[in-house]
Amino acid sequence: MSTSKMVTSQQESKVLLLTGQDLTLDMIVRVARAGRREAGLPQVGLDPLVRENLVHVRNYIEKNWLREDAPIIYGFNSGVGKLKDTRIAPEENDLFQRLMIESHCSGIGDAAGEDVVRATMLMRANSLAKGVSGVRIQVVDRLLEMLNRGVHPVIPLLGSVGASGDLAPMAHLVSALVGHPEAEVFYQGQRLPAQEGLTRAGMEASFQMKAKDVLAMINGCTFTLGIAVLAAYDARRAAKLADVACALSMEAMRGEMGAFEPRIQEVRNHPGQIRSAENIRRLLAGSQWTTDEARKIKLKDEVRAGEWQPRVQDAYALRCVPQVHGAVWDVLDFVDQILVREANAATDNPLVFREENGEYVGFSGGNFHGEYLAFALDFLTVAVHELGNISERRSARLLDPTMSYGLPRNLVGTSVGLNTGFTLAQCSAAALVSENKTLCYPASADSIPTKSNQEDHVSMATWAARKAGMVIVNLFKILGIEILCAAQGISCAEPQLPGLKLAPGTRQVYDRLRQDVPATENDRYMNKQMRLAIALAESDAFLIEE
Repeated sequence: MSTSKMVTSQQESKVLLLTGQDLTLDMIVRVARAGRREAGLPQVGLDPLVRENLVHVRNYIEKNWLREDAPIIYGFNSGVGKLKDTRIAPEENDLFQRLMIESHCSGIGDAAGEDVVRATMLMRANSLAKGVSGVRIQVVDRLLEMLNRGVHPVIPLLGSVGASGDLAPMAHLVSALVGHPEAEVFYQGQRLPAQEGLTRAGMEASFQMKAKDVLAMINGCTFTLGIAVLAAYDARRAAKLADVACALSMEAMRGEMGAFEPRIQEVRNHPGQIRSAENIRRLLAGSQWTTDEARKIKLKDEVRAGEWQPRVQDAYALRCVPQVHGAVWDVLDFVDQILVREANAATDNPLVFREENGEYVGFSGGNFHGEYLAFALDFLTVAVHELGNISERRSARLLDPTMSYGLPRNLVGTSVGLNTGFTLAQCSAAALVSENKTLCYPASADSIPTKSNQEDHVSMATWAARKAGMVIVNLFKILGIEILCAAQGISCAEPQLPGLKLAPGTRQVYDRLRQDVPATENDRYMNKQMRLAIALAESDAFLIEE
């Protein structure tokens, strides 16, 4: 089968053609977050060979499996879950689809973000494109039309245990797709009844699901996967920012560069460690602050007995950054492997396969189980938390002259005592780190049987994904606080290091912060300074292209 590709029409508008084979994480993020940075939404369609195959498979099913005398085939002419042995008569199947939507729309809580919903819609269409779900082509076309026209179902965040797929969240997606009277959508920034939103977008207000259509849409942890892909993407942004924050702290504390020597990293063998050390060296290239020349200068608050001696090595929060940040990079690579496989997987049940004789057979299995995602996301959460853990230690070190090599206590620029300094900024970072620690408890370690013990082991993958996102949100705040504190340290030390220059990379970061947060010697409203620094951190304004 052909591969996913971008094709260009005569009007030069790019269309992503789905095959179910090789959707990339970058493609998913681009489609999911297109509205944030592009005029118009990228269009998504089906590869012609995929379309032909979906029609062929469904024609066989309708001819052979949906007859009155056909044997019970789970999902096509039977009940679901514990009711798997109950036959559904052909004349009742349309009603059964509607009732399945009614019973499964059990999600609660706030609505998922538009980007999560768009990622979910895209990946569900890609999963169905594999051609083993037995779904009608009209369902996939309807789903993609909603995506292309910017009609986004309101999907509650809570209610999935990540086992028989994200049944409740995906049912809410389907309820909007069919135009259920109780369903809602977001369209052009408004939350509307689904039928109104569909009509405004130029679509039919209602749509009929047929045998297996609903089950094909709601089985599988695609909603979890939508959260996960975006979390993994944001985790990479945060990992890059963590190196930037460390580099700025290195400048403020006139750090020792020996720990970033390439040969040290190479003999450890881990690519993430090599990458992180290389990035720190790139950011600090040309720095005159991270040299013996700078360290020989005794700052007025520095405690130093006798003549200057080489520092030799820094504390772990600086010296072991390649080993900690690098380990996170390797975890991110592992997580991405899991996610890209899942994005191109068939995860509903049952699945339909063609035999050598041209006939089709259905197999009932467990591809909907979210354990792969649960494990990967729990690992991601722990790894990302560590970036915040070590960052907060650098922030704390910046505030203590006995550990910062002479920066003023609490980073007070003048009038110590009259001014309190940045101690409460570090306190906020500590609170966020502690919160993240509690969120590191693995969701995958829990399981509560559901569906009358038919689903007697569940993954809790959706909670794992949501926790990962929460930790990443906190992490951007922690790193923004470190950058704010490191910049204050540089502002305090700069007058005492005349003629010495920061690296061009870190100077760019420092100057960008100072555009929004000017330097001052006296206390100012701390919350405002923190909010401005965090907003820059979240916007990627501090990231320097490699």
